[in-house]
Amino acid sequence: MTARQSTETTRAWQRMLSGRRLDLLDPSPLDIEIVDIAHGLARVARWNGQTSGAHIFSVAQHTLLVEAVMRQQTPRVDIRHRLAALLHDAPEYVIGDMISPFKAVLSGEYKAVEKRLLSAIHIRFGLPAILADEITQQIKAADRGAAYLEATHLAGFSQAEAKRLFGRDPELPEATERDYLTPWTAARAEKQFLERFKALHAS
Repeated sequence: MTARQSTETTRAWQRMLSGRRLDLLDPSPLDIEIVDIAHGLARVARWNGQTSGAHIFSVAQHTLLVEAVMRQQTPRVDIRHRLAALLHDAPEYVIGDMISPFKAVLSGEYKAVEKRLLSAIHIRFGLPAILADEITQQIKAADRGAAYLEATHLAGFSQAEAKRLFGRDPELPEATERDYLTPWTAARAEKQFLERFKALHAS
């Protein structure tokens, strides 16, 4: 078999429950459905599953926490930027969640695939393919705040260690913190992700 034939026969797409077939290397916005994203993210575990609780702490629940932290940190932030925060880890519905230490040892190819998927997702839902640096930094700050909370409440990190790795506690209201940091069932995570997406996308 020639290298050309090998490339042609290597499958680089995934079939979704919606019936869409998404090419991971050259994703089309037309093949992206929010129901597939919600379903997948609700079943992908954060922290490689090394969290306390009766259920995994899913990426879907994490993205909802990130959006809540962003609202806490920048209350007047544009609703489209909140939508971008909700979708910031959306590529993981097909490529999974890889912990940061492992990402650091991989080549740039993983990041390139992730970036292409996120751009296609943004276009599909009316966001810029590439966000402005200011917005990207806001989302990263909220992501670090969420990671601090997850690390200290669910993943066994001390506050000092979490502060060194992720920064400060975003200080969410107690009721919000308690709800968002109690791992949900996959069904609830999927449902709440879809409801939040619809609220933000419709505005």
